[in-house]
Amino acid sequence: MNTLLIAVVALIAIAFAAQVSQKIGVASPLILLALGIAIGFLPWVDPIELEPDLILEVILPPLLFAAGVSMPIMDFRRELRMVAALAIGLVIISALVVGCVLNWLVPAISLPWAITLGAVLSPTDAVAVSIVKKQGVAPRIITILEGEGLFNDATALVLVSSATSAALLGDADALNPAHLLSDFVIALLTAVAVGWVVGEVGSRMRSKIKQPAADTVFSFAMPFIASIPAEHLGGSGLVAAVVAGLIVSYNRNVRMPALNRRFSQQNWHTVELVLEGFVFLIMGIQAFGIFEKVEEGQIGVGYALLLALLLGLIAVGVRVLFLAPLLAFLNHSQSHARARMERDEERLRLHEERLAHASDVDPELLEARNMSLEHWNAAVERWHRRVERGWRQQRRRGNDLEYFNAQPLGVREGSILVWAGMRGAVTLAAAQTLPFATPMRNVLLLIALVVAGGSLALQGLTLSWVIRLVKPQMATDTVNEEEREHLLHLMHSSLKETALAEALHPSALKTPMPFGGVIGATSVQASVAKGTSETASTSESDGRDPVPVNPIPDKTPEQGALTIEQMRVLALEAIREQRQALLEARNEGVFSSAALETAMERLDQEEIMLNIG
Repeated sequence: MNTLLIAVVALIAIAFAAQVSQKIGVASPLILLALGIAIGFLPWVDPIELEPDLILEVILPPLLFAAGVSMPIMDFRRELRMVAALAIGLVIISALVVGCVLNWLVPAISLPWAITLGAVLSPTDAVAVSIVKKQGVAPRIITILEGEGLFNDATALVLVSSATSAALLGDADALNPAHLLSDFVIALLTAVAVGWVVGEVGSRMRSKIKQPAADTVFSFAMPFIASIPAEHLGGSGLVAAVVAGLIVSYNRNVRMPALNRRFSQQNWHTVELVLEGFVFLIMGIQAFGIFEKVEEGQIGVGYALLLALLLGLIAVGVRVLFLAPLLAFLNHSQSHARARMERDEERLRLHEERLAHASDVDPELLEARNMSLEHWNAAVERWHRRVERGWRQQRRRGNDLEYFNAQPLGVREGSILVWAGMRGAVTLAAAQTLPFATPMRNVLLLIALVVAGGSLALQGLTLSWVIRLVKPQMATDTVNEEEREHLLHLMHSSLKETALAEALHPSALKTPMPFGGVIGATSVQASVAKGTSETASTSESDGRDPVPVNPIPDKTPEQGALTIEQMRVLALEAIREQRQALLEARNEGVFSSAALETAMERLDQEEIMLNIG
C-alpha cells in the first residue's frame, strides 16, 4: 500500500509540476528536483536509496529510445562529427582532468578511483536537454546537445567500468589508452549492431500491426529488446536503445501507418513526461540519505561540498576549452568544403562529357578489346548511374553547407552549448554503481549529487538569462517563403504523376495545393472524406490495410466517373507518392527538418481522415 501511495503522489507531483512550470516560467524538472529535496528532508520520510539499475536499465532505455525516435535524422547526420567529438573526446578528457585534480586534492582517493568519479561527472544528461528545448534556441544547438547526451553515456560507463576494475585490482595499467579504446569500440559496435537489428526488424514488424494500441504496446518493448541483449553481449544497452530509436525514426514514415504513428507519438509523450518527472523527483528525494551517510570523520560535509563546487567548475572549464578549438576547426573545415565541392563538380562534368560521346564508340575498337556492344552499353549505363549518384551526393553536400551557413556556430552559440551542458540523473545513477569497497564512497556519492543537482539548478535556472545576455540564434516558428514555395512545387509535381491526377479534371491541378496538402485545391478531398465516413468497410475493426497496395479502379476516367471508394484509394496512393517525394528530399537535405515535419504531419492527417472518415 505504501508503494502504491508513493506512486500516486509522484504522479500528482509530476502533473502539478508540468502545469505550474508554464505559469512561473521554470522547467518542470527543476520544480520536481526541488520538491524531491524538500520531501526527502521531511523528518517523517525515511532515507531512500534507489537501486542504480532501476535508472540505468529500466527508466533510461525508453527515455533515450524516445529521444532517438524524435531526433531529426537529417540533422543528426549533419552534426555527427560534432556529436562524436563531444560524446567521446570531451568525456575522456574531462574524466582525466577531474580525476587528476581530485587525486591531487585528496590523496586518500587513488587515481583510478578519482578517474572513476571524473567519468561519472563528465557526461551531460539527455533528459536535461528538455530544459533547453523550452528556451527556444536554434534547432542546431538542440540537435548537438541531444546527440551528445544520447551517446556520451556509453563512453562514461566504459570509463567507469575500466577505472573501477583497475582500482579493485590495484593495476593502473588497466587504464592504458589501448585497453580503454578496445573496451569502448567493443561496447559501441556491439550496441550499434544490436540496436540496428532491433530497429530494423521492429520497424518491419510494426508495419504489419494494424491496431494502433497494439503497435504502441510493442513500441514500449523495443528499447528493452535492444538494451538487454546488448548488455548481455558486452555492449552499451543505452546506446543500443538510442540506435534502435534512430532506425525507427528513419523508417517510420515509410513503413508505419499514419494512425499508428500518431497514436504512438501521443502515448510516448505521456510516458516521457512520467519517466522524466520520476527521474528528477527521485533524484531530489535521495539527497537527504546521501548527506546523512557522509561521516564527519572522513572529510566532512563542508569539504565535500567545496570539492563538488570545484570539480563542477573544472568540468565546465574543460568544456569551454574543448569547445572553443572544436568550433573553430569545424568552421574552418566548412569554409573549405565549398572549394572541394566545386572541384568534385568539375570532375563530374568531365565524366558527363565523356559519357555523351560514349555511344560513338568504334566497333573495331570494341572488337580489339574483345568486348561486345551489349557489354559496352552495360558499362556505360553503370557509369551513368555512378555519375547520377555523384550528383546526388553533391546536392546533399550543397544543402548541408547551406544548413551550416544558415545556422552558424559562433561565440554566442558556443556559450549556450557550454552552459546548457547540464549533468543529471545519469551522473547520480552511475555514481551509485560504485562498489561498496570504494574508498570514501559516500563522499563520492555526495559530490556526484551536488554536481548534478547544482548543475541542473544553477544552469537550468539561469539559462534563459544567459540566452538574453549573449543573444544566440533562436528558433523560428515559420517556414521561410522560398522554402515554402519549393516545398509546394515538389508536392504539386509529385501529385501530377499519380493516378489521382488522371482521374481529376485538369483544372483541378492548376491551383497550387495548401502547405502539406494532397488535393486541397479541389473539392475531391471533401467528397472522399464524406464517402469514407459512409462506408462501413473502412472501419479499423475489419483489419483492412489502411493503405492498399497498387489499387486498380473498376473504372477509368474515360469509362465513366469513379466511385467514392475508388477516389479514396487513389487519394491514398497520391499521399504515398508525396510522402516518398518528401523522404527523397530529406535524404538529399533539401528542406529544413521543421518544414519536412510539418508537411509529413499534414499528409498523416489526410491519410487518417481518408481511412477513418
